[in-house]
Amino acid sequence: MGLDPAEERKAREREARVRRSETFKVISDEWLERLTLEGRAAKTLAKLRWMVEIATPVLGNRPIADITVPELLQVLRSVEARGRYETATRLRSTFGTIFRYAIATGRAQRDISADLRGALITPKVKHRAAILEPAALGGLLRAIDTYDGQPTVRIALQLAPHLFVRPGELRMAEWAEFDLVARLWVIPAAKTKMRRPHKVYLTDEVLALLKKLRTMSGDGSYLFPGVRTPKRPITDNTLNAALRRLGYTSEEMTAHGFRATASTLLNESRKWHPDAIERQLAHVDGNKIRRAYARGEHWDERVKMMQYWSLYLVGLKKKSAAS
Repeated sequence: MGLDPAEERKAREREARVRRSETFKVISDEWLERLTLEGRAAKTLAKLRWMVEIATPVLGNRPIADITVPELLQVLRSVEARGRYETATRLRSTFGTIFRYAIATGRAQRDISADLRGALITPKVKHRAAILEPAALGGLLRAIDTYDGQPTVRIALQLAPHLFVRPGELRMAEWAEFDLVARLWVIPAAKTKMRRPHKVYLTDEVLALLKKLRTMSGDGSYLFPGVRTPKRPITDNTLNAALRRLGYTSEEMTAHGFRATASTLLNESRKWHPDAIERQLAHVDGNKIRRAYARGEHWDERVKMMQYWSLYLVGLKKKSAAS
């Protein structure tokens, strides 16, 4: 006795629906939506979405369980062919996360991206340019004071060495995050790389700059509103462009380089516990065991360290002016 043709058709339709729900695109979209609901930063989500879209034209309609290692490698090789070695490495990691999500939801058996270890070109680590010599730093601080572009951008450059936060955290800073009476800036977890709130002590020098800035940035929420609209902050490249305008090339100094400058000179001073410096840089120890035992925030020491650092910068600038 044969199967009812109508039942056969329904079975095929059900199978087709299941297969469509198991494609790389559907699963990666679900994964991105989950990260959105978890409150991941908009910038992080945009980068992940961009990486997923690299693979979508080739893999999007393929059931994830049917995708092969050579197919993943084909996508990664196409990225490497454009010289984007670091992007290819990150995309392999993203593939792994998506495959593990598919395994957890019952739509894949294993993470085949693990088979690609060693198959990609290892990108050469490129450190962001930074000035590490005290006299040269003093010269940079003096040059910043002469910046003749947007006054708010000049203050952003003046604040950057004192605060040494990530450039994105500085440019996206909002007045609601600051308590000038308590001398405290709390960067929300959603804005930090490590997804945890980060405290920054505000020294006398920083407070003076913030009070001056308050009279410039108007009634908007951002400390450094964009030129076109105060509803958005200055762009990613604004501070680096300002450094170029001051005559510093991308091989000499970057906005991110102020972090390396502070880290190097504070460590070389031997006045502060390395963990206090790392906490102020908002780094998280890569060693899980050490991280478990190093949960202290070292806040009291960080307050003293920030005061020392601001006065150190003022001293360097004065010394540079006198020479």
